[in-house]
Amino acid sequence: MNIPKIKIKHTKLAFTILTIVLLLCILTYSYIFYIGYCKDNFINDSLKIAQQNEISVFKVNRILLYSSGSAIDNSNDNSLQDLDICQYTDLAIYIDNTSSISELTSKNTVKELWIDNIRISTTNPEVGTQVLNYKDLNTFGTFGNLSSAPAGRIDFKIVNTNEENEAADYTSPTFYTDCSNPISLGYLNRSIVKNYSIHDDVNSVVFNGKILGQAGVDLANLDASLLFDIHIKNYDDDTFVYHANIDIKLNTESKEILGGYLYQSRNNTSGSEYIFFQELS
Repeated sequence: MNIPKIKIKHTKLAFTILTIVLLLCILTYSYIFYIGYCKDNFINDSLKIAQQNEISVFKVNRILLYSSGSAIDNSNDNSLQDLDICQYTDLAIYIDNTSSISELTSKNTVKELWIDNIRISTTNPEVGTQVLNYKDLNTFGTFGNLSSAPAGRIDFKIVNTNEENEAADYTSPTFYTDCSNPISLGYLNRSIVKNYSIHDDVNSVVFNGKILGQAGVDLANLDASLLFDIHIKNYDDDTFVYHANIDIKLNTESKEILGGYLYQSRNNTSGSEYIFFQELS
């Protein structure tokens, strides 16, 4: 019995088609394998993160906010005829490191602390210039003309002993290894109103939140969200991160800031969003 032979007239075309089919098969297999590999890695990483965070070593305990207003006098003779109207909010973030571990150990003492990934979102970005940086706790609740953090990062010097405490210069970022002092930050919205002048018919000028009302500032334009990451490394060289998202709400019903200042306290920090999560090692 003679078996007919298949004759391929266009061998180059057939070889090209066969090659394409093989490549498609390889790509399909690789894609399916890659998806499975990524899925397994994601599950493994998730389990590892969950295991590492069974105990919340560090968490935010309380956040204090003090908001007010002020002005920068640019006139040569201090005549109050060329003012930049500013609004500022000072923040004190207290960290709890003893809720899960009652005694100080290498696990819950701070070796390094830094803040990065700083972002500021405002209801009206065209109103003023916004800055967030470290602020000396000794000047909390007073106006200071802050500058931006270099390279968008704030590195804290860690105080470990009483001798270091006495020698420390708190004008630069400083934090205690036992978390006994808060992280103090300053938010400044500068030049909300430029070239503002105090008229002769104004009897008195007070450089606090009242000046926002005198300058006709719409508080609804000043609400902001401060987003940044706080990183902690302990003496076991484990690293933890807290993704902060703090709202600055000035347009409250009572509008206390127009009376001078607005003091707010965030004490309900029991949710998981206030926990420092341990990063994968």
